[in-house]
Amino acid sequence: MGQAQEKNTEPKYGISFSGFVKTDFFFDSREVYTIREGDFLLFPKEKVFDANGIDINDKSSFNFLSIQSRLTGKITGPDAFGAKTSGVLEADFFGNENAAFIDANGFRLRHAFVKLNWPKTELLAGQFWHAFFIPECFSGVISFNTGAPFQPFSRNPQIRVTQTLGKFKVAAVIAAQRDFTSPQGSVSLQHAGIPNVSALISYNHNSNETTTNAGVGVDYKTLQPLLTTTKNNAVFVTDEKVAGFSATAYFKRQSPTYTFKLQGIYGENLFDLIMLGGYAVHNITDTTKNTVSYTTLNQFTAWSEFQTNGKKVQFGLWAGYSQNLGSKKSILYYSNKVAGTDATIRGANIQSLIRISPRIVFIQGKFNFATELEYTSASYATKNAQGQLNRDANGVITASEKVNNLRLLFSAIYYF
Repeated sequence: MGQAQEKNTEPKYGISFSGFVKTDFFFDSREVYTIREGDFLLFPKEKVFDANGIDINDKSSFNFLSIQSRLTGKITGPDAFGAKTSGVLEADFFGNENAAFIDANGFRLRHAFVKLNWPKTELLAGQFWHAFFIPECFSGVISFNTGAPFQPFSRNPQIRVTQTLGKFKVAAVIAAQRDFTSPQGSVSLQHAGIPNVSALISYNHNSNETTTNAGVGVDYKTLQPLLTTTKNNAVFVTDEKVAGFSATAYFKRQSPTYTFKLQGIYGENLFDLIMLGGYAVHNITDTTKNTVSYTTLNQFTAWSEFQTNGKKVQFGLWAGYSQNLGSKKSILYYSNKVAGTDATIRGANIQSLIRISPRIVFIQGKFNFATELEYTSASYATKNAQGQLNRDANGVITASEKVNNLRLLFSAIYYF
Protein backbone atom coordinates (compact mmCIF):
# COMPACT_ATOMS: atom_id res chain seq x y z
CA MET A 1 0.00 0.00 0.00
CA GLY A 2 2.76 2.39 0.96
CA GLN A 3 4.70 1.58 -2.20
CA ALA A 4 1.61 2.25 -4.33
CA GLN A 5 1.09 5.66 -2.71
CA GLU A 6 4.73 6.57 -3.21
CA LYS A 7 4.53 5.59 -6.89
CA ASN A 8 1.45 7.78 -7.45
CA THR A 9 3.26 10.85 -6.08
CA GLU A 10 6.16 10.52 -8.51
CA PRO A 11 6.28 13.36 -11.06
CA LYS A 12 5.48 12.50 -14.67
CA TYR A 13 8.17 13.24 -17.21
CA GLY A 14 7.77 13.42 -20.96
CA ILE A 15 5.58 15.23 -23.49
CA SER A 16 1.81 15.47 -23.87
CA PHE A 17 0.17 16.62 -27.09
CA SER A 18 -2.85 18.83 -27.69
CA GLY A 19 -4.07 21.11 -30.44
CA PHE A 20 -6.88 21.48 -32.92
CA VAL A 21 -7.94 20.84 -36.50
CA LYS A 22 -9.53 23.94 -38.01
CA THR A 23 -10.99 24.73 -41.42
CA ASP A 24 -11.91 28.29 -42.38
CA PHE A 25 -14.42 29.21 -45.09
CA PHE A 26 -14.40 32.95 -45.83
CA PHE A 27 -15.77 35.50 -48.30
CA ASP A 28 -14.47 39.07 -48.81
CA SER A 29 -16.50 41.78 -50.47
CA ARG A 30 -13.31 43.55 -51.67
CA GLU A 31 -9.64 42.92 -52.40
CA VAL A 32 -7.73 43.05 -49.11
CA TYR A 33 -4.19 43.14 -47.75
CA THR A 34 -3.56 39.77 -46.16
CA ILE A 35 -0.96 37.22 -45.12
CA ARG A 36 -0.91 33.62 -46.36
CA GLU A 37 -3.58 33.22 -49.03
CA GLY A 38 -5.97 35.61 -47.33
CA ASP A 39 -6.24 33.68 -44.07
CA PHE A 40 -4.67 36.49 -42.03
CA LEU A 41 -6.74 39.55 -42.90
CA LEU A 42 -5.32 43.04 -42.35
CA PHE A 43 -7.42 45.73 -44.10
CA PRO A 44 -9.08 46.54 -47.48
CA LYS A 45 -6.97 47.74 -50.39
CA GLU A 46 -7.15 51.33 -51.58
CA LYS A 47 -8.94 52.36 -54.78
CA VAL A 48 -6.89 51.78 -57.92
CA PHE A 49 -8.49 52.65 -61.26
CA ASP A 50 -8.05 51.14 -64.71
CA ALA A 51 -8.04 53.11 -67.98
CA ASN A 52 -11.86 53.32 -67.88
CA GLY A 53 -11.97 54.63 -64.30
CA ILE A 54 -13.12 51.30 -62.80
CA ASP A 55 -11.80 50.41 -59.36
CA ILE A 56 -9.63 47.31 -59.86
CA ASN A 57 -9.82 46.38 -56.17
CA ASP A 58 -13.62 46.42 -56.09
CA LYS A 59 -13.70 42.65 -56.44
CA SER A 60 -15.11 39.98 -54.13
CA SER A 61 -13.43 36.62 -53.47
CA PHE A 62 -13.59 33.49 -51.32
CA ASN A 63 -11.25 30.78 -50.03
CA PHE A 64 -11.24 27.58 -47.94
CA LEU A 65 -8.14 26.78 -45.82
CA SER A 66 -7.07 24.34 -43.09
CA ILE A 67 -3.52 25.63 -42.59
CA GLN A 68 -4.19 26.91 -39.06
CA SER A 69 -4.46 23.34 -37.73
CA ARG A 70 -2.04 23.14 -34.80
CA LEU A 71 -0.06 20.69 -32.69
CA THR A 72 1.26 21.61 -29.25
CA GLY A 73 3.64 19.53 -27.16
CA LYS A 74 3.92 20.34 -23.45
CA ILE A 75 7.07 18.98 -21.87
CA THR A 76 7.67 18.17 -18.21
CA GLY A 77 10.90 17.02 -16.63
CA PRO A 78 12.92 16.78 -13.42
CA ASP A 79 13.75 19.83 -11.34
CA ALA A 80 16.89 21.82 -12.18
CA PHE A 81 18.71 24.56 -10.27
CA GLY A 82 16.09 24.24 -7.53
CA ALA A 83 13.26 25.09 -9.95
CA LYS A 84 10.38 23.26 -11.63
CA THR A 85 11.12 22.75 -15.32
CA SER A 86 8.79 22.73 -18.31
CA GLY A 87 8.81 23.42 -22.02
CA VAL A 88 6.58 23.89 -25.04
CA LEU A 89 6.99 22.99 -28.71
CA GLU A 90 4.20 24.21 -30.97
CA ALA A 91 3.77 24.21 -34.74
CA ASP A 92 1.10 24.55 -37.42
CA PHE A 93 0.82 24.32 -41.21
CA PHE A 94 0.74 28.06 -41.93
CA GLY A 95 4.14 28.10 -43.62
CA ASN A 96 6.71 30.91 -43.49
CA GLU A 97 6.63 32.29 -47.02
CA ASN A 98 3.97 34.70 -48.25
CA ALA A 99 4.72 35.54 -51.88
CA ALA A 100 5.30 32.52 -54.14
CA PHE A 101 3.94 29.95 -51.64
CA ILE A 102 7.08 27.86 -51.91
CA ASP A 103 6.29 26.22 -48.57
CA ALA A 104 2.50 26.08 -48.94
CA ASN A 105 1.11 24.02 -46.04
CA GLY A 106 4.62 24.18 -44.54
CA PHE A 107 5.02 22.94 -40.98
CA ARG A 108 6.37 25.97 -39.12
CA LEU A 109 7.53 26.70 -35.60
CA ARG A 110 5.21 28.84 -33.48
CA HIS A 111 6.47 28.49 -29.93
CA ALA A 112 9.60 26.82 -28.59
CA PHE A 113 10.59 27.73 -25.05
CA VAL A 114 11.71 26.35 -21.71
CA LYS A 115 10.77 27.57 -18.25
CA LEU A 116 12.37 27.45 -14.83
CA ASN A 117 9.90 28.20 -12.03
CA TRP A 118 10.98 29.02 -8.50
CA PRO A 119 8.41 29.96 -5.80
CA LYS A 120 8.24 33.63 -6.89
CA THR A 121 10.47 33.83 -9.97
CA GLU A 122 10.07 32.51 -13.50
CA LEU A 123 12.70 32.37 -16.23
CA LEU A 124 11.54 31.80 -19.83
CA ALA A 125 13.99 31.29 -22.70
CA GLY A 126 12.98 30.65 -26.30
CA GLN A 127 10.39 31.77 -28.84
CA PHE A 128 7.25 33.17 -27.26
CA TRP A 129 4.79 36.03 -27.65
CA HIS A 130 6.11 39.59 -27.80
CA ALA A 131 5.68 41.43 -24.51
CA PHE A 132 2.79 43.50 -25.94
CA PHE A 133 0.77 40.38 -26.79
CA ILE A 134 -0.79 39.63 -23.41
CA PRO A 135 -1.69 35.91 -23.01
CA GLU A 136 -4.09 36.85 -20.18
CA CYS A 137 -5.82 39.47 -22.36
CA PHE A 138 -5.91 38.91 -26.11
CA SER A 139 -8.66 38.99 -28.71
CA GLY A 140 -10.95 35.95 -28.81
CA VAL A 141 -12.04 36.50 -32.41
CA ILE A 142 -12.45 33.51 -34.74
CA SER A 143 -10.29 35.12 -37.43
CA PHE A 144 -6.66 34.02 -37.37
CA ASN A 145 -5.53 37.67 -37.33
CA THR A 146 -6.40 37.72 -33.59
CA GLY A 147 -7.33 41.39 -33.90
CA ALA A 148 -4.31 42.53 -35.97
CA PRO A 149 -3.45 45.17 -37.05
CA PHE A 150 -5.21 46.65 -34.01
CA GLN A 151 -3.71 44.21 -31.52
CA PRO A 152 0.05 43.50 -31.41
CA PHE A 153 0.84 40.12 -32.96
CA SER A 154 4.39 38.78 -32.93
CA ARG A 155 6.40 35.85 -31.59
CA ASN A 156 10.06 36.56 -30.77
CA PRO A 157 13.12 34.65 -29.57
CA GLN A 158 13.62 36.08 -26.08
CA ILE A 159 14.69 35.86 -22.48
CA ARG A 160 11.98 36.82 -19.98
CA VAL A 161 12.22 37.07 -16.20
CA THR A 162 9.00 37.44 -14.20
CA GLN A 163 8.91 38.22 -10.48
CA THR A 164 5.74 37.73 -8.42
CA LEU A 165 5.07 40.36 -5.73
CA GLY A 166 1.77 39.42 -4.09
CA LYS A 167 -0.99 40.16 -6.60
CA PHE A 168 1.47 41.94 -8.88
CA LYS A 169 3.97 40.57 -11.38
CA VAL A 170 6.92 42.43 -12.89
CA ALA A 171 8.46 41.11 -16.10
CA ALA A 172 11.58 42.17 -18.01
CA VAL A 173 12.15 40.97 -21.58
CA ILE A 174 14.99 41.18 -24.10
CA ALA A 175 14.07 39.90 -27.55
CA ALA A 176 15.31 39.44 -31.10
CA GLN A 177 13.27 39.12 -34.32
CA ARG A 178 12.76 36.19 -36.64
CA ASP A 179 9.35 35.40 -38.18
CA PHE A 180 7.95 38.88 -37.44
CA THR A 181 10.51 41.45 -38.49
CA SER A 182 11.04 45.14 -39.11
CA PRO A 183 10.95 46.35 -42.74
CA GLN A 184 14.57 45.51 -43.61
CA GLY A 185 14.46 42.17 -41.82
CA SER A 186 15.69 40.93 -38.45
CA VAL A 187 19.27 42.02 -39.24
CA SER A 188 18.30 45.67 -38.77
CA LEU A 189 17.69 44.93 -35.08
CA GLN A 190 20.79 42.74 -34.83
CA HIS A 191 23.03 45.40 -36.40
CA ALA A 192 21.79 47.99 -33.92
CA GLY A 193 23.58 45.95 -31.24
CA ILE A 194 20.73 46.35 -28.72
CA PRO A 195 17.94 43.78 -28.26
CA ASN A 196 14.29 44.82 -28.21
CA VAL A 197 13.75 45.71 -24.53
CA SER A 198 10.35 45.50 -22.80
CA ALA A 199 8.96 45.69 -19.28
CA LEU A 200 5.51 44.79 -17.91
CA ILE A 201 3.72 45.29 -14.61
CA SER A 202 0.53 43.24 -14.18
CA TYR A 203 -2.13 42.89 -11.49
CA ASN A 204 -4.17 39.71 -10.98
CA HIS A 205 -7.06 39.30 -8.56
CA ASN A 206 -9.64 36.54 -8.01
CA SER A 207 -12.85 37.18 -6.06
CA ASN A 208 -16.19 35.32 -6.04
CA GLU A 209 -15.43 33.43 -9.26
CA THR A 210 -14.48 36.69 -10.98
CA THR A 211 -10.95 37.28 -12.26
CA THR A 212 -9.46 40.71 -12.90
CA ASN A 213 -6.27 41.23 -14.90
CA ALA A 214 -4.74 44.61 -15.60
CA GLY A 215 -1.34 45.90 -16.53
CA VAL A 216 0.92 48.39 -18.25
CA GLY A 217 4.00 47.88 -20.39
CA VAL A 218 6.72 49.77 -22.22
CA ASP A 219 8.93 48.80 -25.16
CA TYR A 220 12.09 50.26 -26.68
CA LYS A 221 13.46 49.19 -30.05
CA THR A 222 16.49 50.44 -32.00
CA LEU A 223 17.16 49.54 -35.64
CA GLN A 224 20.07 50.12 -38.00
CA PRO A 225 18.51 49.83 -41.46
CA LEU A 226 21.76 50.08 -43.47
CA LEU A 227 25.42 49.15 -43.08
CA THR A 228 26.55 51.10 -46.13
CA THR A 229 25.42 53.81 -48.53
CA THR A 230 26.40 54.41 -52.14
CA LYS A 231 27.24 57.61 -54.01
CA ASN A 232 28.65 57.65 -57.58
CA ASN A 233 29.50 53.94 -57.31
CA ALA A 234 31.51 54.57 -54.12
CA VAL A 235 30.52 52.66 -50.97
CA PHE A 236 30.56 54.27 -47.50
CA VAL A 237 30.00 52.85 -44.04
CA THR A 238 27.00 54.26 -42.17
CA ASP A 239 25.90 53.89 -38.55
CA GLU A 240 22.58 55.75 -38.64
CA LYS A 241 19.90 54.24 -36.38
CA VAL A 242 16.23 54.78 -35.63
CA ALA A 243 14.76 54.23 -32.17
CA GLY A 244 11.12 53.95 -31.10
CA PHE A 245 9.35 53.96 -27.74
CA SER A 246 5.96 52.30 -27.27
CA ALA A 247 3.55 51.78 -24.37
CA THR A 248 0.46 49.70 -23.67
CA ALA A 249 -2.21 49.27 -21.01
CA TYR A 250 -4.83 46.52 -20.71
CA PHE A 251 -7.75 45.39 -18.57
CA LYS A 252 -9.73 42.15 -18.40
CA ARG A 253 -12.70 41.10 -16.25
CA GLN A 254 -13.92 37.50 -16.44
CA SER A 255 -16.94 36.09 -14.62
CA PRO A 256 -18.87 32.84 -15.06
CA THR A 257 -21.28 34.61 -17.44
CA TYR A 258 -19.18 37.14 -19.40
CA THR A 259 -15.66 38.33 -20.29
CA PHE A 260 -14.68 41.93 -21.03
CA LYS A 261 -11.28 42.95 -22.46
CA LEU A 262 -9.66 46.27 -23.36
CA GLN A 263 -6.19 47.21 -24.61
CA GLY A 264 -4.66 50.47 -25.80
CA ILE A 265 -1.29 50.96 -27.52
CA TYR A 266 0.80 54.00 -28.37
CA GLY A 267 3.56 52.90 -30.69
CA GLU A 268 6.54 54.26 -32.57
CA ASN A 269 7.55 51.91 -35.40
CA LEU A 270 5.10 49.02 -34.82
CA PHE A 271 5.72 47.37 -38.21
CA ASP A 272 7.13 44.16 -36.72
CA LEU A 273 3.99 43.69 -34.58
CA ILE A 274 1.81 43.43 -37.74
CA MET A 275 0.43 46.90 -37.01
CA LEU A 276 0.41 50.17 -38.94
CA GLY A 277 3.53 52.31 -38.84
CA GLY A 278 7.25 51.94 -39.38
CA TYR A 279 9.99 54.45 -40.11
CA ALA A 280 10.84 56.92 -42.87
CA VAL A 281 13.73 59.13 -43.97
CA HIS A 282 13.85 62.45 -42.11
CA ASN A 283 16.60 64.10 -44.13
CA ILE A 284 19.90 63.59 -45.96
CA THR A 285 22.68 64.28 -43.46
CA ASP A 286 25.59 64.01 -45.90
CA THR A 287 24.96 64.49 -49.62
CA THR A 288 28.50 63.36 -50.50
CA LYS A 289 27.78 59.89 -49.02
CA ASN A 290 23.96 59.69 -49.30
CA THR A 291 23.79 59.29 -45.52
CA VAL A 292 20.30 59.76 -44.09
CA SER A 293 18.61 60.12 -40.71
CA TYR A 294 15.30 58.46 -39.84
CA THR A 295 12.08 59.13 -38.00
CA THR A 296 9.34 56.81 -36.79
CA LEU A 297 5.72 56.92 -37.97
CA ASN A 298 3.55 56.63 -34.86
CA GLN A 299 0.14 55.13 -34.13
CA PHE A 300 -2.52 55.04 -31.43
CA THR A 301 -4.59 51.87 -31.35
CA ALA A 302 -7.30 50.51 -29.06
CA TRP A 303 -9.52 47.44 -29.11
CA SER A 304 -12.25 46.06 -26.86
CA GLU A 305 -14.23 42.85 -26.66
CA PHE A 306 -17.26 41.51 -24.84
CA GLN A 307 -18.34 37.88 -24.94
CA THR A 308 -20.73 35.58 -23.10
CA ASN A 309 -19.37 32.39 -21.51
CA GLY A 310 -22.15 29.91 -22.20
CA LYS A 311 -21.28 26.22 -22.30
CA LYS A 312 -23.26 25.54 -25.49
CA VAL A 313 -23.47 28.90 -27.26
CA GLN A 314 -21.26 31.97 -26.94
CA PHE A 315 -21.80 35.44 -28.40
CA GLY A 316 -19.04 37.98 -28.87
CA LEU A 317 -18.56 41.54 -30.11
CA TRP A 318 -15.11 42.91 -30.94
CA ALA A 319 -14.24 46.50 -31.97
CA GLY A 320 -10.95 48.20 -32.81
CA TYR A 321 -9.65 51.62 -33.87
CA SER A 322 -6.23 52.74 -35.13
CA GLN A 323 -5.12 56.33 -35.78
CA ASN A 324 -2.09 57.49 -37.77
CA LEU A 325 -0.40 60.13 -35.58
CA GLY A 326 2.30 60.94 -38.12
CA SER A 327 5.89 61.59 -37.10
CA LYS A 328 7.50 63.89 -34.55
CA LYS A 329 9.86 65.04 -37.31
CA SER A 330 9.31 66.02 -40.92
CA ILE A 331 9.45 63.24 -43.51
CA LEU A 332 11.57 63.56 -46.64
CA TYR A 333 10.97 60.08 -48.08
CA TYR A 334 8.49 57.40 -47.05
CA SER A 335 10.92 54.81 -48.38
CA ASN A 336 14.68 55.16 -48.49
CA LYS A 337 14.95 56.27 -52.12
CA VAL A 338 18.50 57.45 -51.57
CA ALA A 339 19.57 53.92 -50.62
CA GLY A 340 17.17 52.25 -53.05
CA THR A 341 15.28 50.28 -50.40
CA ASP A 342 11.59 49.34 -50.44
CA ALA A 343 8.82 50.97 -48.44
CA THR A 344 9.44 50.96 -44.70
CA ILE A 345 5.93 51.77 -43.48
CA ARG A 346 2.72 49.73 -43.37
CA GLY A 347 -0.28 51.92 -44.16
CA ALA A 348 1.55 55.22 -44.68
CA ASN A 349 -1.42 56.40 -46.79
CA ILE A 350 -4.02 55.38 -44.16
CA GLN A 351 -5.45 58.00 -41.81
CA SER A 352 -7.35 55.56 -39.60
CA LEU A 353 -8.78 52.05 -39.40
CA ILE A 354 -12.02 50.84 -37.82
CA ARG A 355 -13.15 47.24 -37.33
CA ILE A 356 -16.36 45.82 -35.87
CA SER A 357 -16.67 42.06 -35.57
CA PRO A 358 -19.65 40.18 -34.04
CA ARG A 359 -19.48 36.37 -33.70
CA ILE A 360 -21.38 33.35 -32.47
CA VAL A 361 -19.87 29.99 -31.45
CA PHE A 362 -21.78 26.72 -31.10
CA ILE A 363 -20.06 24.28 -28.72
CA GLN A 364 -20.60 20.54 -28.50
CA GLY A 365 -17.89 18.92 -26.43
CA LYS A 366 -14.58 19.31 -28.26
CA PHE A 367 -16.29 20.36 -31.51
CA ASN A 368 -17.09 23.99 -32.37
CA PHE A 369 -18.94 25.62 -35.23
CA ALA A 370 -18.23 29.36 -35.34
CA THR A 371 -19.26 32.19 -37.61
CA GLU A 372 -18.02 35.77 -37.59
CA LEU A 373 -18.76 38.95 -39.52
CA GLU A 374 -15.71 41.20 -39.82
CA TYR A 375 -16.30 44.74 -41.09
CA THR A 376 -13.09 46.74 -41.65
CA SER A 377 -13.01 50.34 -42.88
CA ALA A 378 -9.80 52.11 -43.94
CA SER A 379 -9.65 55.87 -44.45
CA TYR A 380 -7.16 56.37 -47.29
CA ALA A 381 -5.58 59.72 -48.11
CA THR A 382 -7.11 61.47 -51.10
CA LYS A 383 -5.08 63.38 -53.69
CA ASN A 384 -4.97 67.13 -54.27
CA ALA A 385 -5.09 68.96 -57.61
CA GLN A 386 -1.37 68.28 -58.15
CA GLY A 387 -1.90 64.53 -57.74
CA GLN A 388 -0.19 64.38 -54.34
CA LEU A 389 -1.60 62.76 -51.22
CA ASN A 390 -3.32 65.11 -48.79
CA ARG A 391 -0.89 64.88 -45.86
CA ASP A 392 1.38 67.34 -44.09
CA ALA A 393 5.16 67.34 -43.73
CA ASN A 394 4.98 65.02 -40.71
CA GLY A 395 2.87 62.40 -42.42
CA VAL A 396 -0.47 63.36 -40.84
CA ILE A 397 -3.23 62.82 -43.41
CA THR A 398 -5.48 65.86 -43.81
CA ALA A 399 -8.19 64.51 -46.16
CA SER A 400 -9.34 60.95 -46.73
CA GLU A 401 -12.05 58.67 -48.06
CA LYS A 402 -13.28 55.38 -46.61
CA VAL A 403 -12.82 52.01 -48.28
CA ASN A 404 -14.66 49.08 -46.69
CA ASN A 405 -14.49 45.30 -46.68
CA LEU A 406 -16.94 42.83 -45.23
CA ARG A 407 -15.61 39.36 -44.45
CA LEU A 408 -17.98 36.51 -43.65
CA LEU A 409 -16.11 33.71 -41.90
CA PHE A 410 -17.30 30.24 -40.98
CA SER A 411 -15.05 27.81 -39.07
CA ALA A 412 -15.22 24.18 -38.04
CA ILE A 413 -12.87 23.46 -35.13
CA TYR A 414 -12.08 20.15 -33.41
CA TYR A 415 -9.94 20.33 -30.26
CA PHE A 416 -7.92 17.40 -28.92
